[in-house]
Amino acid sequence: MSENSSSAKKNVDPRIQRTRQVLGDALVELIQEQSFDAITVQQVLDRAGVSRSTFYQHYRDKEDLFISDVDEFFQWMATQLVQQREESGRVAPIREFFAHVAEVPEFRSALARSGKLHEVMELGELHFARAIEERLAQLPCGRGIPQVRRSATANALAGALFGLLLWWIRRGMPASPTEMDELFHSML
Repeated sequence: MSENSSSAKKNVDPRIQRTRQVLGDALVELIQEQSFDAITVQQVLDRAGVSRSTFYQHYRDKEDLFISDVDEFFQWMATQLVQQREESGRVAPIREFFAHVAEVPEFRSALARSGKLHEVMELGELHFARAIEERLAQLPCGRGIPQVRRSATANALAGALFGLLLWWIRRGMPASPTEMDELFHSML
């Protein structure tokens, strides 16, 4: 789940960044092996090779680690078009997001088994809503939209995005990420 976000982690000490990365990676590996509830902080520490005191300098518990990792991922993913100042009319990086989701079937299954999928989807929807709103403000077609309407539109689009993602997964991913990106943006 972890991704390196250049803007979010720009000012973070590289040692802290590495510690957070190895802890997040360890938790992701463990989630794919057993239920989230069965995972202990000690298992995460053993897998990551990090001391207990270091863990608690960064996180309250495994839930805090999980949410922080998911939050960082969605912050990075949702803002790709804004960060890259992409000149297309796309409002969200659907192709990139769907491609990532397609690449991690074991993790998707593990999230569903652990009961964490809904929580992850809600957090993703919040990040994408914010990023879509920011993107709309950048695009000529969105600049004239009053802020309240732009915010409402962004939230509706983020909800549609995650609805489309669930449909795509449940149907066995019948179209490519590029086709899903085109479908999403054609609905705008």
